[in-house]
Amino acid sequence: MTLRFDDEAGVRAAPAAFAADAPAERDYAWLWRLLSVALFCGAWEIAGQIPINYAFPPFSETATAFFIMIFDGSLPRAYLSTLQPLAIGVIASAVIGIGVGVLMGLRPGAEWLGAPVFIVLQAAPVAALIPLVTFVYGIGLLAKSLSVMLLALPVIVLNCYKAVRNVNPSLLDMCRSLQGTRAQQIAKIIIPDASPVIFAGLRLGVAAGFIGVVLAELLITPTGIGDLITYHRAVADYAEMYAAIASIILFSALTLALLERLEITLFRPELKKA
Repeated sequence: MTLRFDDEAGVRAAPAAFAADAPAERDYAWLWRLLSVALFCGAWEIAGQIPINYAFPPFSETATAFFIMIFDGSLPRAYLSTLQPLAIGVIASAVIGIGVGVLMGLRPGAEWLGAPVFIVLQAAPVAALIPLVTFVYGIGLLAKSLSVMLLALPVIVLNCYKAVRNVNPSLLDMCRSLQGTRAQQIAKIIIPDASPVIFAGLRLGVAAGFIGVVLAELLITPTGIGDLITYHRAVADYAEMYAAIASIILFSALTLALLERLEITLFRPELKKA
């Protein structure tokens, strides 16, 4: 497409032309995504039909087992059990993490005390800490919720802390020049400017929470999705085992995609047209 910048009407028409091309680009993006999923499922089916391993069923058998587990109620019941510690852990991590992260960003003393702790927790092998949680708090809902928090809380805290520390200094200078109080700086400048990164931290915390709840159900006591995975592995029902694993991966991916879409709608609406 050739643009004549000496033609005023042509310059005005250029944005409309590019906007007309955007829907086609989005359609191609969805096409490529569907094609990649189809290629993955096809490769899975071929590998299972060969078979490369007795414990690796074809995609068709796994999909059949997935729908059977939905209709017989075993998969919905498992998710009712799994979502309890996940929801409790993520909500508690969000409330505590945002508060602690904002405080660390605002107060150097809180940063000095808290940052090393959460950096170590983020880098620590959490699977090795979960047995310690079990030893102290037992094998109930509390231990599983704490296991979720072990993974989700450091991510949320550190993202909130960095978001507050990296607020645009020009906005703070403007607020000071207008005689704004510290409370007004926090409420009208710091929190609004840091909100996109804080929400992104919450999304990453939810992703870490999914890892934590699966680890908890596999290492503490087999309930929910962890129970399905453990049981079907023990009785060599590998199609059902892979169906349970695929279901939690699919569920987490859809949840994170919805959160990303909400993040774009709330904080980056310009990307909805990209």
